[in-house]
Amino acid sequence: MPDWFIGELRKVFDKSSVLTDTDIEPRYYHDLAGQPVDKPRAVVRPRTTEQVSAFLRLCHRERVPVATQGGMTGLVRGALPNSSEIVLSMERMNAVEEVDTLAGTAVAQAGAPLQKIHEKVEQEGYMFPIDLGARGSCTIGGNISTNAGGNRVIRYGMTRDLILGLEVVTADGIVLQGLRKHIKNNTGIDLKQLFIGSEGILGVVTRAALRIFPAPAERQVALCAVPSFPQVTSFLRMARKHLGGELTAFELMWNEYYRLTVERVKGVIGPLPTHYPFYVLVEASGDHVDRIHADQEKLLEAAIVENLIVDATLSNTNASAEAMWRIRDSSGELARTFRYAARISFDVSLAIDRMDEYTRAIGASIKTIDTSAFLIVFGHVGDGNLHLDVHHENTPTKGEDLERLVYQITGDFDGSISAEHGIGILKRPYLKISRTQEEIETMRMLKRAFDPNHILNPGRIFTM
Repeated sequence: MPDWFIGELRKVFDKSSVLTDTDIEPRYYHDLAGQPVDKPRAVVRPRTTEQVSAFLRLCHRERVPVATQGGMTGLVRGALPNSSEIVLSMERMNAVEEVDTLAGTAVAQAGAPLQKIHEKVEQEGYMFPIDLGARGSCTIGGNISTNAGGNRVIRYGMTRDLILGLEVVTADGIVLQGLRKHIKNNTGIDLKQLFIGSEGILGVVTRAALRIFPAPAERQVALCAVPSFPQVTSFLRMARKHLGGELTAFELMWNEYYRLTVERVKGVIGPLPTHYPFYVLVEASGDHVDRIHADQEKLLEAAIVENLIVDATLSNTNASAEAMWRIRDSSGELARTFRYAARISFDVSLAIDRMDEYTRAIGASIKTIDTSAFLIVFGHVGDGNLHLDVHHENTPTKGEDLERLVYQITGDFDGSISAEHGIGILKRPYLKISRTQEEIETMRMLKRAFDPNHILNPGRIFTM
């Protein structure tokens, strides 16, 4: 980056929009994935789409690489800048501009925190279904960038299923005015889908039209103890049958996750004993309060009769429902009770009926590298997504060996190395496990077409 380029930026933006040197806070070069990187040369904080466009035109002209940032809650180091990149922070473009209950849509700028969107649409009696533990700090732009999933995918789908239109700025500053709010819109290639899940390498999302839904009048949560994984899958089939469209979430916690969260995370209280092999959190929601309660109770009664569950507790207030969800949402807090250098997190998807075999294979294989290594597993089992933490406190230098082993086993089980976190930089060496060479080359072809000077998040997902 030429030294005069910073001065050029200051001619376009006001002083507070271009940060350099000591004005750059650590949050711009440190994310949840681990240790900070070197401080970037500059951070640019536009307020409008037009300013994003002007910034990218300059960067494209001078071939200056850009790292786009949202809430910095990513886990694959996709938003961390390297020393040659300028940070494009979307934090000032954080408005929820419109809520249209007639059309069932909302429009938000890319830097709007997910929780802010939730709160805005809730004021109108509606909900935006994407929900995850980082809701208070992650942004809708980041959710779109990684095609985030979360807790309600089993009912509402991924982020991709909830986006109606996008406004995007391409690498050379052209604004694609795709902010349409039609559910039915068959007018050629659906360009928005190219940007959802592409981790910012094809363009910068500035605004999004979202699908919203009437908030359910009732939410009923049950926490159940299950004695074996085959009984977990049978319970899932039963829940789908009994609850149908009312089934909002089906989350599974292996014993180690539930037990250690109750023991180690401050403020978490486990309503069930900690010795059961598996714990399932089932949520049903809908507009008919009595029916939701009755259907959930009938499900639990039937599951007990068929010996699918051995213990259960049912929420009777919003507070008790939140307390159960607090256990499942405490994965980050639990992780921070262990040494970072001796912990590796994985986000995979695979066939539900192979999950038990898969986790057993991982648990046995990691001990060939570290006999004291252990596994903590939890996830959105209803949609085939598992999160695994491998702990290897006695062999902190063996992280790459363990990582390679887990991803190889994931490939052996025909799984995906990333269910919802993206590829970023951390998972880039393993992309070929889940995608063919032809698919990766097609991605490169798209990158060359949209970003010929290779300035947008270079090195994320793949190298050129």
